[in-house]
Amino acid sequence: MMPKRTTPEKSENGRTTLSDIARLADVSRSTVSLVLRESPLVAEKTRTKVLAAIDSLGYVYNRGAASMRSGRSKTVGLMVSEITNPFYAELTAGIERVLEEAGLVTFLANTNENVDRQNRFVMRMREQGADGIILSPAEGTTRKDIETLQHSGLPVVQILRQVAGTDTDYVGADYRLGIELATENLIERGFTDIAFLGAARETSASEERLIGFRRALSRHGLKPNSIIPCPSDRVAAAEAIMKLMKRPERPSALVCHNDVIAHGALSALDLLGMRAGTDVAVTGFDNVAESAISRPPLTTVAAGIHHLGEVAAQMLLKRIAHPDAPTEKVILPPRLVIRST
Repeated sequence: MMPKRTTPEKSENGRTTLSDIARLADVSRSTVSLVLRESPLVAEKTRTKVLAAIDSLGYVYNRGAASMRSGRSKTVGLMVSEITNPFYAELTAGIERVLEEAGLVTFLANTNENVDRQNRFVMRMREQGADGIILSPAEGTTRKDIETLQHSGLPVVQILRQVAGTDTDYVGADYRLGIELATENLIERGFTDIAFLGAARETSASEERLIGFRRALSRHGLKPNSIIPCPSDRVAAAEAIMKLMKRPERPSALVCHNDVIAHGALSALDLLGMRAGTDVAVTGFDNVAESAISRPPLTTVAAGIHHLGEVAAQMLLKRIAHPDAPTEKVILPPRLVIRST
């Protein structure tokens, strides 16, 4: 006959304690603590038994108190500038995968290219005792903004954009090379009247793209047909193309700052009764998932979005573990993906 299982009485204040869980699971209090801290030292069978006891007693782990003891909140702030851009959704997925495996929770904020908003979120993360921040700096972020963040002792990794003169860990794509590859591909196919659509923001990412575009044209003795400032917005891109295509000397090819702008261009060309890839060549940048199934499928530059996020997260984990280590800068190579446009 099996012994009758009883639920231990709770502490005098009515709250479940680690000792209560330990008695129910028939393990030591230290074993319960190891399970709550997700330690790999606990055997899976024991872990399952302890978790069942926790569930039975309705225990909720006080991570705030644990953070005070360990000095770690197990939280990370992620700041992006254009949350409506599908690029950032894919980037966030890569970041979260790595951080979640390390037991950290990611808090996402959209700065919407507003430095004041960005700084307020930084302050909130500091107040909450975040372990670090991954930051795609908003347009207008200064060296002082980044240095103030560094002096606070909060580990920071800049991603996609880097503020001039700052010395933090950084990961981004080789935008200059990527745009050069896209432009060279068009020139090799006989296009000479090439316009660039984008460059609406004064950021390192925009600057590098324009350098690559101009450099590729210069090698062949060509000049840009046009450089059209355009935000990362489909409607704005479509409106810009509608105007551009009405010019007497309209371009025969478009190099777009990113895929969002390129998809706006595809929509405008369709409305004008023109076919991308036949009447006007279009190249994007990023290779978001949608680009493979758009109509027509978009030729673009793959930036390795998920990998960018994974590298940034790994870099931040290293910075948290080794705050005094030399800073790292990782530039990931792009890849031209030729499709129909």
